[in-house]
Amino acid sequence: MTFSAVTPSAAVRLLSPHDVQAALRSTGEIAFLDVREEGQFGEGHPFFAVNAPYSRLELDIGALVPRLATPVVLLDDGDGLAVKAAQRLAALGYSDLAAVEGGVAAWVAAGYEVYKSVNSRLKAFAEVVEHAFHTPAIEAAELARLKDEGADLVILDSRTPEEFARFHVPGAISCPGAELVEKFDAFVRAPEQLVVVSCAGRTRGIVGAQSLIDAQVPNRVVALKGGTQGWRLAGLALESGVVPIAPVPDIAAARARAEAVRTRFGVPLVDAVTLARWRGAEAVARTTFLFDLRDAADRTALPVPGAVPAPGGQLVQSLDKWVGVQHARIVLIDADGVRARLTAHWLIQLGEDVHVFDGKPDDIAGGVEASKAAIPAAPRVSPQEAADLVKDGARALSLDASAAYRAGHAVGALWTIRPRLAALPADVLAAPALVLFAADPGVADLAALDLSGLTAARIAVVEGGLAAWRAAGLPLAASPSSPPDAERIDYLFWAHDRHDGNPDAMRTYLGWEEQLPAQVAAEGGAGFRLVV
Repeated sequence: MTFSAVTPSAAVRLLSPHDVQAALRSTGEIAFLDVREEGQFGEGHPFFAVNAPYSRLELDIGALVPRLATPVVLLDDGDGLAVKAAQRLAALGYSDLAAVEGGVAAWVAAGYEVYKSVNSRLKAFAEVVEHAFHTPAIEAAELARLKDEGADLVILDSRTPEEFARFHVPGAISCPGAELVEKFDAFVRAPEQLVVVSCAGRTRGIVGAQSLIDAQVPNRVVALKGGTQGWRLAGLALESGVVPIAPVPDIAAARARAEAVRTRFGVPLVDAVTLARWRGAEAVARTTFLFDLRDAADRTALPVPGAVPAPGGQLVQSLDKWVGVQHARIVLIDADGVRARLTAHWLIQLGEDVHVFDGKPDDIAGGVEASKAAIPAAPRVSPQEAADLVKDGARALSLDASAAYRAGHAVGALWTIRPRLAALPADVLAAPALVLFAADPGVADLAALDLSGLTAARIAVVEGGLAAWRAAGLPLAASPSSPPDAERIDYLFWAHDRHDGNPDAMRTYLGWEEQLPAQVAAEGGAGFRLVV
């Protein structure tokens, strides 16, 4: 489907939810972007929608949708934000733009499902995998009993090392999902050992356990039911701490297992010549995402131009963080092929067109880095200059996350967010100057761009944001209840304190994950292609 081109001054074509569904079910590329903030998105969004918050749209769009001719459909709350976002994208050169008429409310009224939380598509996929493959699981109480009895077992935590360090099941070993097969023989000493794969909830535990089962390791493998949340709900304590350095694995055995998985699940290989063509002459007609699954040290030592660093386990958990285009082509590279093969065997079952690079990273010809929007930089002022401007009648605006603002902000600064700038009080917009605080200066520049159409005030960004203000010894204030919850569209409240020990939130979240297959089935499926 092709949508009409727009210019910043032109009317944006509006599509019905039925039109959008038809486009999503076709084979052509489409970027379905929900431009609401994460808190709004997480309270309910279409299954295939990717969150691209308006507050940082131009900062992220080049990576999410690198090809300017990609058909882009934008979704909002029916408040006109999608049209505004389309006009901003048109100014960047995107030529095929549309908005969903009536926003999310119209989507629901048309009889289509909306999904809570983030990464819903990937979490639903894991639940469907568990049902289809009958992935075995172990209750936290049973695992604790086995540990107390001295049973011979290994607990592998498939989350990122940073998440592991914050909290994990006692005795667990950090082994991110894409590395489970690669490092299996380094951690598991004998085929008699029980192997338990844990995460924070369900998704990465299920996918990690099934990865080892698919790789036909000799051990009995189970997922920890509910992960660390299930552990807490059983009344058991977690521990925290740094991640131990993993030993060198038996890579030959891992390669053999990974290649067997690739063959069984039909993951195609791509050579250097073909990849160069996809990224060169054919790039104008089809999007190719190239992801580098190697460790940071390897990427630094031998960078691949245009390749995006992404841990394989996280790609399976949150592909929509990196890929904003449905039906695009995905290519995975790594140092030895193990991580790429295991990650690809999941993405191909998810329904993606995924390929593993058949060669070494240094065989890849130079590519084009993802384009970044040329955002006009607003004038900068030092913290002291900002303080002087405020003394002379300027107003200070904080564009930081609402949670960060509550914890501390410059005295007198008002919290706001880009989609809500037009709703600022009249006396604020009438001030002689506005000074903007933001941890990400790009967010401040985007807000300045919109403010320039709303006010004649001088607009300046505080160099270094709140951190520089604090370092300069200038006064701070905290506001635990401001902004009020109703205004915090950037914050996902739904089950938000599940990792802080709230049992009701944990039960709600885990129950939500378990009901996802039924919700997907009610909408007629999700395009998954499981190889059972």
